[in-house]
Amino acid sequence: MSLPKDFLWGFATSAYQIEGAAAQDGRAPSIWDTFCDIPGKISDGSSGAVACDSYNRWREDISLLKSLGAKVYRFSISWSRVIPLGGRNDPINQKGLDFYVRFAEALIEAGIQPFITLFHWDLPDALEKRYGGLLNQDEFAADFEHYARIIFAAIPRCKHWNTFNEPWASAAMGYGPGRMAPGRTSDRTRSPEGDSAREPWLAGHTLLIAHGLAVRAYRRTGQGGEIGIVLNGDFAYPWDADDPADVEAATRSIEFVISWFADPIYLGDYPASMRAQLGDRLPQFTDEERELVLGSNDFYGMNHYTSVYVRHKPRSARPAEEDLQGHVDVLTENKAGEPIGPETQLPSMRPHPRGFRDLLVWVSRRYHGPKIYVTENGTSIKGEKDLQRAEALHDEFRVDYFRNYVHAMADAVREDKVDVRGYMAWSLLDNFEWTQGYRVKFGTVFVDFRDHLKRYPKNSARSLEFLFNSLIKTSGAQ
Repeated sequence: MSLPKDFLWGFATSAYQIEGAAAQDGRAPSIWDTFCDIPGKISDGSSGAVACDSYNRWREDISLLKSLGAKVYRFSISWSRVIPLGGRNDPINQKGLDFYVRFAEALIEAGIQPFITLFHWDLPDALEKRYGGLLNQDEFAADFEHYARIIFAAIPRCKHWNTFNEPWASAAMGYGPGRMAPGRTSDRTRSPEGDSAREPWLAGHTLLIAHGLAVRAYRRTGQGGEIGIVLNGDFAYPWDADDPADVEAATRSIEFVISWFADPIYLGDYPASMRAQLGDRLPQFTDEERELVLGSNDFYGMNHYTSVYVRHKPRSARPAEEDLQGHVDVLTENKAGEPIGPETQLPSMRPHPRGFRDLLVWVSRRYHGPKIYVTENGTSIKGEKDLQRAEALHDEFRVDYFRNYVHAMADAVREDKVDVRGYMAWSLLDNFEWTQGYRVKFGTVFVDFRDHLKRYPKNSARSLEFLFNSLIKTSGAQ
């Protein structure tokens, strides 16, 4: 037994991926509703308009969580359901706000702690159209702080908060190649507007300032909970472990994803590797901004799925202005041709449990031992989308993934003294997986999209309670 007795384990989801009810009870469109309406943006032409209909089936979902033994449930709030037009001078939709209050209270009454994410990529579309969303730092930050204050006041019994989920994805993928909403990019075959050389870095800076404002606002409530940001990241190994340039490149690639946001929060500025490559395209913090952002995490939220091999690009080749990865090649095989792990439905996401442990250690050492919550971890299975229900429930590949990854995390706690306090499996339900639509499944619960969205726990969902009970210390354990 190596996890602390108060360790929180459970499941994670996000509003747009499961709620559905896109126009019900006053909800207005988010940028993802708009993005999904553009032909070719979603692989199967679908959207989250109905998804798992969790807005109407929330009681069923809480009963499901309770039956699986979950201690915590991470979910996000749809900003455009609470403030349909998004802004600080726009009206509140009381029906939308009441839904989340009712849901959080019901979780608590069921013995499940809510872990609430304020923003999981779904900006109210009205704010995108009004002032350009994340590209207008002053307006967005003020509107986000206002929205956050409303939610904090409405749900004071929640003691675990995230400001933003994966700001890297919002900034890099939303404004670089334009693969995610709002889909801005320099590639005019994909978007009529956008500047991939500059906009990702501006959007990222905006997110950090808005995060700092929301954290300050929460701390001033005196509600006694904790708040942080959730950062995604793969662990990177050098393609050629004997090549110092590849060793350096592997670290640099992590810095361009994780440290882009974590360094300002924990160390006070952007990584030197980013400044060296991006120059004045990377914003500078004012003294006021630095004071706001530095120290604005009560915990480190980690989303992690896979590891990669990284190969440096020749120094003689100038980094492309659109480069987001630190002038490297990101690969699934090393120099010897050895794959990082077995294939899944997503070719770039291959299981490698050791990388999870190594990333936990890397984050702990770089940022001086922060409290960590693993806020997402999970896998798709190659071919699962084609399985009938009876076959899909026997997801032994996912069972093995969770067992190996959770044990790697426990080893990091026991042997490397990493301070991990919680783990949330992605995902509770088969859901709308963004640009992949419904062709990729991460759910531990099968959702029958052909039969009234009925839920059926897979073996992976049922395996987690035993797995964590075997690793969490009992009250009398030393």
